[in-house]
Amino acid sequence: MPSDPLAPLLELTGVADGVDRARAAVDSLLGNRTLRRRSADVSAESSVRGAWASAWLAGDEVPLEDVRSGAAAERPVVQGALRAQAAIGQLADTWTRAPRQALARLHALAAADLVDADALGRPRAGTAERVDTLTAVLGLTSAPAVVVAGIVHGELLGVDAFPPVSGIVARAAVRLTLVERGLDPKSLVVVEAGHRELRESYDSALDGYRTGTPEGTAAWLVHCADAVTAGARESLAICEALARG
Repeated sequence: MPSDPLAPLLELTGVADGVDRARAAVDSLLGNRTLRRRSADVSAESSVRGAWASAWLAGDEVPLEDVRSGAAAERPVVQGALRAQAAIGQLADTWTRAPRQALARLHALAAADLVDADALGRPRAGTAERVDTLTAVLGLTSAPAVVVAGIVHGELLGVDAFPPVSGIVARAAVRLTLVERGLDPKSLVVVEAGHRELRESYDSALDGYRTGTPEGTAAWLVHCADAVTAGARESLAICEALARG
């Protein structure tokens, strides 16, 4: 394994430009005045919207207001997504020190009402080696946060490592990566809503990533960068709504 196995990905077509767009969008968000006083409120709203969008992408397409009001209390996918989102702050240090442990915890939270207790926290049979390789790569790379997050997302969802909630686990791990790598330290970006906004290209980009070709990998990473950009715009809208009162 090279000293930084993800560094060559920046040379793929469109990836560096996508990273630059995403970083500029997040920087614009972080400069918003509302965050000086109400960053905790923005982060909390981002968490709710993120859980809603992640559950929606997992097939539970409930209205956001149902998530907000508690009307989705009996929907296990939504509740699992909410629990995973709520754990982001607690798991940030674990993600740095022991990412496999953090993934196990995310799966236990997201799938608690969906699978038997003895299956919680365990990768699907045949995927453990892939997950171990991913966690080893995390300790070696200093690639931009957007690239690392895209690889985390693609690896976990691409092999369906933590069914039946691999997508929810993968998208929560993206949040952890953006926090831990310093791009979005307060978990403000609603990156899940970005993927929802780009839903038409989400599945096809993931299929491209699964091929393992440079073209497929590039298309996936550009999609992920665009989702961060769109998620930052969503968070700016939250800031503006709070500023209006």
